[in-house]
Amino acid sequence: MKIDPPFEKALLLNRYKRFLADIRLDNGDELTIHCPNTGSMKNCWAPETLCWFSRSNDPKRKLPGTLEITTTPDGFLTGVNTQRPNKLVREAIENGTIVELQGYESIRPEVKYGDENSRIDLLLSRGDERCYVEVKNTTLGVGGGRVLFPDAVTTRGTKHLRELTSMVQQGHRAVLVFCVQHTGAESIGPADDIDPTYGITLREAMAAGVEILAYGCRLSPSEIVIDQRLPFNCL
Repeated sequence: MKIDPPFEKALLLNRYKRFLADIRLDNGDELTIHCPNTGSMKNCWAPETLCWFSRSNDPKRKLPGTLEITTTPDGFLTGVNTQRPNKLVREAIENGTIVELQGYESIRPEVKYGDENSRIDLLLSRGDERCYVEVKNTTLGVGGGRVLFPDAVTTRGTKHLRELTSMVQQGHRAVLVFCVQHTGAESIGPADDIDPTYGITLREAMAAGVEILAYGCRLSPSEIVIDQRLPFNCL
């Protein structure tokens, strides 16, 4: 994903009320911008660390920019805009990077499905075949190259696992893709200490046949690209 114009650099001063972040520009000006992340962003940032943000030219917007990339306390980069992973995964399917999801004739985003009023992130089709793809942005680094999901209790994420399991039981293919926007990631797994219910439901989904994929990203102010498969395991 090319970023044009490139993200602008700033210092991240604070993230608060979930959707707000205060930043300081190189000229000393301070701005409040939108933080597009409903999670805790645990271990994703620290005060006075570098961040990058995009600007909006929409006069109807109350806030002039959007937080995109943060620096972790141990110096890695994380992509915190949760609106980007679906597009990143679609791009990686279309350019052949995600080899496990090749061979389909069409890709449709945000299709209604399931029994719990859900929308699947990407629906892949080939003739009568259907592959339901759910995407999760993954940024919780806990040291030693280990990155976990979720970073906060996610009843919505647990619901999605139930929906994917139901699709497998109906004879379809279902895949959960962890889009890992953390440059220090070496392996991925569930954050059982944060949301044990999610961890249990994830293991049940895997046992039922839901496939798990984890892919890491290369992050820069001018480009975000899925570039490598990462191992997933439930330790």
